[in-house]
Amino acid sequence: MTIRLLLVDDQSLVRQGLKALLKLDQGLEVVGEAGDGQAAIVLVETLQPDVVLMDIRMPGMDGVAATRAICQKFPTARVLILTTFDDEVYVTQALQYGASGYLLKDTPLEELAQAIRFAHKGYTQLGPGLAPKAITQPQTPAPTEPPGWEELTPREQDIVRLIAQGASNREIGQALFIAEKTVRNHITHILSQLNLRDRTQLAILVCKNLWN
Repeated sequence: MTIRLLLVDDQSLVRQGLKALLKLDQGLEVVGEAGDGQAAIVLVETLQPDVVLMDIRMPGMDGVAATRAICQKFPTARVLILTTFDDEVYVTQALQYGASGYLLKDTPLEELAQAIRFAHKGYTQLGPGLAPKAITQPQTPAPTEPPGWEELTPREQDIVRLIAQGASNREIGQALFIAEKTVRNHITHILSQLNLRDRTQLAILVCKNLWN
């Protein structure tokens, strides 16, 4: 299955470079380009891309506002932020408004392609070092357990803590001496139990409630 992409960046050279690189992956197809957020919204409606690669700082409507509008109007489209700015406010707002991830433009092509595929499947992707920015919050009351935490088994609680520390499924499996498939099954149950969409929401919830 080919994943249809919309590139949104105010610099045409950046769009051309991305398009040339992404063409190297037969599973990805760039179906359109936009130079600002407003144009992106129009193209999402007409082209119906699977994933939107969205810059943040653009003239007119910026990437944060465009992400919010696209996620509200076109819930099946995934927005993956790709920018040079790792500002905490941008990261937090973009994820709150529905972005399926936040990556920096120095992300290697293989990792970008993988992030696009994961975003298409509904998983949230964060570039290295961005997780703390996503979960940084003002001072809050004493830590509390997230709703449903006590319903998780000790093994599932261990998995949650490792996810919050940024561990991959493979790393979790190695740490707990269980198969990667078993880890995925546990995570599916955990997300259902805590009524969450993906592992990034899980990490944010746990860090806010247990380790703030």
